[in-house]
Amino acid sequence: METLEAIHTRRSIRKYTDRPVPEELVTELLRAAMSAPSAVNAQTWVFIIIDDRKLLDEIPTFSPYAGMCREAPLAILVCGDTTLEKVPGYWVQDCSAAIQNILLAAHDAGLGAVWTGIYPMKDRVDGFRKAFGLPDHIFPLGLVPVGYPAENPVPKDRYRKEKVYHNRYGHRGMIL
Repeated sequence: METLEAIHTRRSIRKYTDRPVPEELVTELLRAAMSAPSAVNAQTWVFIIIDDRKLLDEIPTFSPYAGMCREAPLAILVCGDTTLEKVPGYWVQDCSAAIQNILLAAHDAGLGAVWTGIYPMKDRVDGFRKAFGLPDHIFPLGLVPVGYPAENPVPKDRYRKEKVYHNRYGHRGMIL
């Protein structure tokens, strides 16, 4: 799949078959995640692969928009390790780029995935900290449930020229 095709056709998948995801595909998703850019190449990310059914079923009790974990065969918890930061506060951007790479790699591999937000919602952060034994310097940013899709959302063109300005906010000038 070409890069732009992957970007334009990727959709958030929230329904999955019960088919397990092979370990080598999970490794490829993590390889893609760790190829993301990071501030000063600090690579502040830490990943927890969750495939224990009991843990996956528990997640929606403290992360209300992660109900799809009850169907997903696995999820990847993406966390930032603030002890690895070279530029304070940039762990959020580092981990966000890693999550986007996971989403694109999953789509390319024929998998479905969805980014569910955790940070900065204190109740969700606390829930993930408790459930997964995260120390104070590890911050859960997002959870990515992954599996073979049981749905096929239609791609949409999301380009909106009214959201584009030229050289300054409010100046339309050259709009493509």
